[in-house]
Amino acid sequence: MKKMISATLAYAFVTMLIAVPWHFVLFKDLYHSFGIYNRVDPIIPLGFLSMIIQGLVMAFIYPRYYRGGSHYREAVRFSLLMGLFLYSVSSLANAAKMEVSSMETWLGIQAAFHLIQFFVCGVSLGFIYSRK
Repeated sequence: MKKMISATLAYAFVTMLIAVPWHFVLFKDLYHSFGIYNRVDPIIPLGFLSMIIQGLVMAFIYPRYYRGGSHYREAVRFSLLMGLFLYSVSSLANAAKMEVSSMETWLGIQAAFHLIQFFVCGVSLGFIYSRK
C-alpha cells in the first residue's frame, strides 16, 4: 500500500512538474494557437484530480504487469505503454473531435510531451518499486 501511494503521488508530482512549464510557459502560445484549449483560467484542481486518478491506476496495474527483471526497465516500458494509451485519448481523440489549427504540429507536440512525461514517470515508478 505504501508503494502504491508513493507511486501515485510521484506520478502526479512528476506530471505536474513537466506539464505546468510545458503547457503554461514554454509552449503556451503554441497551445493557444491550436484553438482547442479555450478556457481562459484552467481549473487546476480538476487537472490535478485527473493526474491522481491516472497515477492511482498506474500504481495499481504496474505490480500485476511486472514479470521480473529490472524494475526500471519494466516500469519504463509499462509507463510508455500507458502513455500511448493516454495519448490516443487526449491527443488523437481530441483531434478527431475538435478543430485543430495544425494537426501535424498538435500531434507532434503532444507526442513529445507524452514521451517525456511517461519516460520520466516510468523511471520514478521503477525507483519506487525497486526499493525494498
